[in-house]
Amino acid sequence: MSGITIFKLRIKGAVQGVGFRDWAIGEANARGLSGWVRNRSDGSIEMLIAGPDPKIDDMLRAATQGPELAQVTNIDIHKETEMPAPGFVRKPTL
Repeated sequence: MSGITIFKLRIKGAVQGVGFRDWAIGEANARGLSGWVRNRSDGSIEMLIAGPDPKIDDMLRAATQGPELAQVTNIDIHKETEMPAPGFVRKPTL
């Protein structure tokens, strides 16, 4: 049985104004993940994802590409311990 993993991602590059948040919501929901996504005022995207290890691994691979118009240059990944509420939502810009 696989465990539950929780990661916070900081995605950098040309990632705002390209539909990244909507894309992330669709991708996370398709995988049954919980968490959230938001723009950061520095131009990056922040995302919290929680779910079974194989689904998290798959989402991490997808996030390295993002939606068609995105140009991801770097992803900082940090393990988290606090489980988010069920579902995947858009949070306000921070």
